Amino acid sequence: MAPPTKLSGICSLLMGLLFAYSASVQLDDPDWYFWLPLYSFACLVNLASPVFFASKLVPSIGKLALWLGLFLFMKVVVEDYRHEIAGFWSLDMRERVVREKFGSGLVVFSMFLHLEATSNEKGLFTRKVEGVAKRIELGQMILVGIGYGLSSVFFAFHEDEMKF
Repeated sequence: MAPPTKLSGICSLLMGLLFAYSASVQLDDPDWYFWLPLYSFACLVNLASPVFFASKLVPSIGKLALWLGLFLFMKVVVEDYRHEIAGFWSLDMRERVVREKFGSGLVVFSMFLHLEATSNEKGLFTRKVEGVAKRIELGQMILVGIGYGLSSVFFAFHEDEMKF
């Protein structure tokens, strides 16, 4: 396992900051006890990965965050379907369930990329060959673009219309 590149480190730092912000705004949420650990673990993995890339603790926390993210994603999808709030493909960030699907999805994909990067075995969709690091970097850049892009649009245009 090679150390992460500068680009990968920058992407991890940006996602770590986004997850730290997400964790900080969960304190007024009725189910904060689910979301605060999710975003805190994701923040920790993203901020620690570039520094402690050889540690066994970071992938363990990443797996925990991945499973918690999958659980919360499914919880929100079922809640959305059951109450017919927004629809699975909705990007209406004014709806709480859409924001929660978006946030848990970002965590799941971020943790998946970190676990792929730290794995010594064959990955789920990649074989450990030349170029895997580039694919992981590309995935991280896309994740940063989506995370910051949709969040910026939401805060610029719809934050005052938010539904809880």
